[in-house]
Amino acid sequence: MTGAQAILKSLIRHGADRVFGYPGGAIMPLYDALLDSPVRHYLCRHEQGAAFAAIGYARATNKVGVCIATSGPGATNLLTSLADAKLDSVPLVVITGQVARTAMGSDAFQEVDVLGLSLSICKHSMQVMEPADLQPMLSRAFAIAKDGRPGPVLVDIPKDIQMGFVPEDCPQQSEEHPLPQADTAAIQRASQLLEQSQRPVIYIGGGVGMADAVPQLRDFIGRTDLPQVSTLKGLGSADHQHPLYLGMLGMHGLAAANLTVQQSDLLLIIGARLDDRVTGKLDEFAPQAKIIHLDIDPAEIHKRRHADVSVLGDLKQILPALECQSRKSDWLEQVQKLKRQKAARYAKHQSGKDVDAPALLRSLSDLSAEDAIVSCDVGQHQMWVAQHMRFSHPTRHLSSGGLGTMGFGLPAAIGAQVAEPDKQVIAVCGDGSFMMNVQELGTLRRYQMPVKILILDNQRLGMVKQWQELFHQERYSETDLSDNPPFSKLAEAFGIASSEITDAGEVPQALKTMLEHPGPYLLHVRLDHKANVWPIVPPNTANHKMWEQAR
Repeated sequence: MTGAQAILKSLIRHGADRVFGYPGGAIMPLYDALLDSPVRHYLCRHEQGAAFAAIGYARATNKVGVCIATSGPGATNLLTSLADAKLDSVPLVVITGQVARTAMGSDAFQEVDVLGLSLSICKHSMQVMEPADLQPMLSRAFAIAKDGRPGPVLVDIPKDIQMGFVPEDCPQQSEEHPLPQADTAAIQRASQLLEQSQRPVIYIGGGVGMADAVPQLRDFIGRTDLPQVSTLKGLGSADHQHPLYLGMLGMHGLAAANLTVQQSDLLLIIGARLDDRVTGKLDEFAPQAKIIHLDIDPAEIHKRRHADVSVLGDLKQILPALECQSRKSDWLEQVQKLKRQKAARYAKHQSGKDVDAPALLRSLSDLSAEDAIVSCDVGQHQMWVAQHMRFSHPTRHLSSGGLGTMGFGLPAAIGAQVAEPDKQVIAVCGDGSFMMNVQELGTLRRYQMPVKILILDNQRLGMVKQWQELFHQERYSETDLSDNPPFSKLAEAFGIASSEITDAGEVPQALKTMLEHPGPYLLHVRLDHKANVWPIVPPNTANHKMWEQAR
């Protein structure tokens, strides 16, 4: 069979029957073979959009996402998405076409060394130079992408290998390794530390969802009844209705979460990497707390904070073995009191008032399906979503964490809708972020995916504006977006139903109309550009010194 046919055979073998991409010269043999293949291809309108769609697919399912692009600009357009997947540990296989082997190194048309460019932003990169290596390399790519700590893998395939013949049956090399067996003695030491602590807190990261360990985490919480906080990627892992669940911590974390962590004497860190946006000023982060760190990646242990006990391995095996019998009654009462004191107070949707973004998003959370998937762009609205919406599972909240990539929300929502066609999928976008991949409205129109788009439009690059206001003496530089297009009319030009609101009294009906519409829908909400995200931890400041309102 041809190399192109072999690629598609490998995709099917690894369960990748839905892929995203954009064709071009060096990948054309693969697109020709697609016509005779059961693999379903979704044509996005930009390679970055295709890769973000693959990320959305992967994050909504915990499966490997696949995207395809041609050489040169097709490959370079993928790089931001690869970096996003690397920093958020998303399993991805990216297939790029390359010029024929005889032309490599000659500055041929659309020749770029994507292998070299991708090395630092991929878990692994490889280039197929022999026909017999094609299928084994693709098998390795899928294995590496999901083995241990997941990540993106790039496979660069010259055009002549796609067109030429390859062996039909190649020995399949596997890179999968068994997960490390957790050290029983380390688990016992961790259990002892938990027993001895008086003010313990469970600190939940994105690794819980990636390990499919949500049931084990919730069982552990049920057995121990300890306070819980979450990172951005960990949202949805704990039951948000638990009386001791405090929400997100960090720079824009909820006040009760930050204050509780700062007062703790032990942090049980589960699948998290102590990101700088979480810890604030590191040497003042939870200064009295001992650290128990559970993770799959040894590189994360002691990287930012020394762990008194570390346990490497599968969280599904570690959490059931971890024990803490003693109740911390005084501590739990203190935490619950703090949670009540710091609970959000939402403005009512009263006519004649500006739309309040936190109140709108809480209403959206209440009105949407329990298992709705929310995909977020990056900026102020991203933090409002994390603070005020509730998620039933980490695969229901898709947000660019480590890289903070604007333009993520819409294409990731498309990928999630492909993955979960019967689920309600909502993209919450800022006006700045939305314009970065606005072309994917064309993808929605083509496939008539019922993605709901909520644009929170303050006519500003909101988060940058907020920092200029608070930390740069209100010297506003290049953050004014008051020349935004009328987004509802833009949607209509793509054949997508839409509406626009400016008044808080319009919110309940507008949300109901959007959610009940059978196809794709865009709701354009105008906000006051002066609205900011609170709390905020200023740079180089301890989390307990956060600003909870304007100063």
